[in-house]
Amino acid sequence: MPIRNENNQHSYIDLFSGAGGFSKGFQDENFINVFSVDCNNQFCKTYKRNFPEHILLEKKIEDLTEKEIHNYIKNKEVDVIIGGPPCQGFSIAGNIGRRFLDDPRNKLFLEMCRVIKIIKPKIAIIENVARLNSHNKGATKKEIFSELERIGYKVESKILNAFNYGVPQNRRRIFFIASLLKGKILFPDEEQKGTTVKEAIDSYPRITSGGNSSVYNHKAMNHSRQMLDKMAYVQDGGDRDNIPIEIRPSSGDIRKYIRYSSQKPSVTITGDMRKVFHYDQNRALTVRELAKLQSFDDDFYFEGNSISQQQQVGNSVPPKLAKCIASSVKTMLTNG
Repeated sequence: MPIRNENNQHSYIDLFSGAGGFSKGFQDENFINVFSVDCNNQFCKTYKRNFPEHILLEKKIEDLTEKEIHNYIKNKEVDVIIGGPPCQGFSIAGNIGRRFLDDPRNKLFLEMCRVIKIIKPKIAIIENVARLNSHNKGATKKEIFSELERIGYKVESKILNAFNYGVPQNRRRIFFIASLLKGKILFPDEEQKGTTVKEAIDSYPRITSGGNSSVYNHKAMNHSRQMLDKMAYVQDGGDRDNIPIEIRPSSGDIRKYIRYSSQKPSVTITGDMRKVFHYDQNRALTVRELAKLQSFDDDFYFEGNSISQQQQVGNSVPPKLAKCIASSVKTMLTNG
């Protein structure tokens, strides 16, 4: 029979842990980490720095064998598995009569289900982009439900906006909660609203393009003269339409060449925010500022090169949202 830890705390495993945003929320809610898994070396450096006491397996989840899993669990009880498997197959699946989960690019969903089936935690949580909810007229979501139900879980899903949980950013993500418990599946109630961008990051030292500061991760990227000329025209909350037509980019992602609105929550932070500009400084936000908009504390340090650091921040589940989810999960586990 599986045994509980000596302090009788709830436990979790983090698959696709990345920099550790999801783990941070669960740790802040007093969950004990059994182990975490990620295959990106630079992401793992960040995770190890911030969670030195955790067991981190730096490998692909598909290379994680059942024997290894049992060796690391060591007969401990695992309450929760969390993870956000990367997914690139939205554009093809459904367009050529192929099931979403049959697309090789989405095999990591099935790998996560494989690990869930081996461990059989009381609860499993899967996070992904909000558009998965309606993709292929809802068929994709049904496939994920069916796969989890096939291994014995009841499942519910909900789109949560991180802004409603104290994060200064509009960030909509879908969360699937799968449960073996008899009680109801609980999603967190909306709590405090997040702040504006200015309220969140205005206290950091002002720096110019290419500048540095004594604050860790608060270093500005070095923009070209041409880029600086373009961004100088973009107003607080403005976009590429503010740029004179003779130098305005004529094509590309409409989410680029915009300036954060100082009096609103942030746009969704992604892995590449190099062409989204500070509300009153002519530069992109630093990794430290982006991390704050994701609700990371200033003592959470990001390692690796600057591009990797941005990706780590943008790929993370905001810790404040993760903590709210962990709190609801704790209630589920207590209720049974």
